[in-house]
Amino acid sequence: MALRTTTLVRGMRLCLPAMLVMSVFVGAAGAQEVGRAADYAEVMQWPDWSGVWSPGVSAASRTTATPPKLTPQAQALVDAFEAGKARGENLQTQAANCVPNGMPGIMRLPYPLEFVYSPGRVNILIETYSQVRRIYVDGRALPEDPDPFFNGHSVGRWEGDTLVVDTVGISPMVSILPGLHATPTTRFQERITRVAPDRLVDEITITDPALFAEPYVMVQNYTLQPDWEMREYVCQENNRDGADEQGRPSMDLGDPFAGLDD
Repeated sequence: MALRTTTLVRGMRLCLPAMLVMSVFVGAAGAQEVGRAADYAEVMQWPDWSGVWSPGVSAASRTTATPPKLTPQAQALVDAFEAGKARGENLQTQAANCVPNGMPGIMRLPYPLEFVYSPGRVNILIETYSQVRRIYVDGRALPEDPDPFFNGHSVGRWEGDTLVVDTVGISPMVSILPGLHATPTTRFQERITRVAPDRLVDEITITDPALFAEPYVMVQNYTLQPDWEMREYVCQENNRDGADEQGRPSMDLGDPFAGLDD
């Protein structure tokens, strides 16, 4: 009987550390769940922009408030670009080589997008090139010396139901307008608002003292498509387009009917 009692006591001593570990684990997991719930409580207060949004293909979906007013330096770049086109150059951008368009073009191509929220961040999933824009709404400041990215570095804030986004750090490979590439002082501010149950508007204001004599405003409209799903976009798959360093078409597919009998 004494042996059985001793064995039982030893067993209880062995189980006690495991029980303590399990208690700590359950307590930590519970605290984590409470933390997640608190984080997402703020997210639930944001406007509901769920669903797939189409930018459309018509010119009316992509408008500008005023024509761009360029600096003399920028105008010279545009003039040289147009002269190249007259010589058969600059007919295609690096997008023909599967290089992403970057901001602001990535928001204006005729492919759908959707908004996915997470604590402190609005994520825009863009079908074109399977891109993701991450807009931080956690109160952080814009980076002072950002690495250049195609879509830049974006921070935002909610003003009522409008998402205001500031973006800096655009790669110089990005073409803002035909003939004009981003500089270290290029900056975008977006105001994204749902103006109707099925319509979203992104007003993009571009400032750059090296390129624009005054802010240049683009307006992009999106239409909700309840029955759409996002598709996979792999530019390299069956890509039949290309451009050389001068922006000239670099792939000749020849006559598709060559060799066939009449």
